[in-house]
Amino acid sequence: MPRRFLTRFVRPAVGLIAVGLLAACQIAPPRTDDPNEHLNRKVYAFNDKLDKAAIRPVAVAYRKVTSPGVRTAVSDFYTNIRLPITVANDLLQARPKDAVVTTGRFIVNLTIGFLGFKDPASLLGMPIHENDFGITLARWGVPEGDYLVLPFVGPTTVRDVWRLPVDGYFFDPLSIYARNHDFKDGQYYLPQVLYLVTLRARAIDAESFLASAYDPYVFMRDAYRQQRLYQIYDGNPPADVIERMQGISGGSGADFNPEELLDEQHKWEKQNGQKPL
Repeated sequence: MPRRFLTRFVRPAVGLIAVGLLAACQIAPPRTDDPNEHLNRKVYAFNDKLDKAAIRPVAVAYRKVTSPGVRTAVSDFYTNIRLPITVANDLLQARPKDAVVTTGRFIVNLTIGFLGFKDPASLLGMPIHENDFGITLARWGVPEGDYLVLPFVGPTTVRDVWRLPVDGYFFDPLSIYARNHDFKDGQYYLPQVLYLVTLRARAIDAESFLASAYDPYVFMRDAYRQQRLYQIYDGNPPADVIERMQGISGGSGADFNPEELLDEQHKWEKQNGQKPL
């Protein structure tokens, strides 16, 4: 079961960034930069049904049988064991300082952090950051491409989808370990499944954000794209890049009316036969 679907699903709260970004801008035109929206919505609905039928119930059960301390330890382990993905992409982006810091964090947590189940590196002032091959391509100048929603995977783009085979095959320690050991009855899937359950269990507390959205599909799409934008620019994207993503060509925030913007979006969706999910 691919883990990227849950990895993207568990971060809906980042969509709140959109409110802050739009608050400084004039009313933007309805989004028309999602040419695959009709198909994307169908895949989104499929993933949502799969989550409700199989994935979320397992995550809820996991929360019931584990304490917060156990869940934190498991989460810290998976966060640490995946740091080589970040290190590899730091090097591909010619960021040796970030690579050295992340390598140090990995070693500290792997040793005195009891194989990563503890996080002493944070107490030592060693910051954590995420990096992947999609960000690497973006920093090399590869355009984003169309927004996509893939079965079992969830939100991505034509550019970001390449991180699945590259990071997953070449840089992910769990994948490398599984390929080089002989397991029976699919036992090598167990660490990956537990990782997915851990991510989904984290997301339960944030479900209210998605549930309160007028259109969850739009919420997830814009949240995903803005999250990626902030990752690419280290949390400080240029104003013109934000404006281009929002479809804004200029103007001040004096006339900003979020309700009017939402109404315009709804009108465009109705005219184009789109219905909220």
